[in-house]
Amino acid sequence: MREVADASRVRAFMGALAARAETQARVYFTGGATAVLIGWRPTTIDVDIKIVPESDRLLQAIPELKEALHINVELAAPDQFIPPLEGWQERSPFINQEGHLAFHHYDLYAQALAKIERGHRQDLEDVRQMFQRGLVEAKGILRHYETIESHLYRYPAVDPKSFRAAVERAGDSDLCINDCGCH
Repeated sequence: MREVADASRVRAFMGALAARAETQARVYFTGGATAVLIGWRPTTIDVDIKIVPESDRLLQAIPELKEALHINVELAAPDQFIPPLEGWQERSPFINQEGHLAFHHYDLYAQALAKIERGHRQDLEDVRQMFQRGLVEAKGILRHYETIESHLYRYPAVDPKSFRAAVERAGDSDLCINDCGCH
């Protein structure tokens, strides 16, 4: 059985994955892994990552590392839920370089928008923490939303009208979206 991952377990995963890398790549953490590494949550159920460029060697190593480290690793990123934001790679905060791998947090604006769109309680609490810590700003959230709004048709599960309303509510309060009850 896999266990929740704290910062030390995420860092152990980083080292173990880097030990398998033979070429340069970037690994982007998103969701709970970002929350744990920055420090607003003590643990996460899943360590969500995106590898650029994808590497069969690294992808093949993940199942073994999941078992060895007793953590759940998922290939997941905001661009699976919403259109990718222009410049997301440049805005992705650097964490650490280990061997051939550069570890980053996936663009925090993209993470916030994907979390707002999903609307789950934990996602909304994460967005609130991003606002409180000054990692994202309301004007930036709306500006980035507007750059992807015309591309939402590529994501049929997303209702553009309700997504925009949730983004605007986020900007009104900087703290709570959809009356999430998180404070």
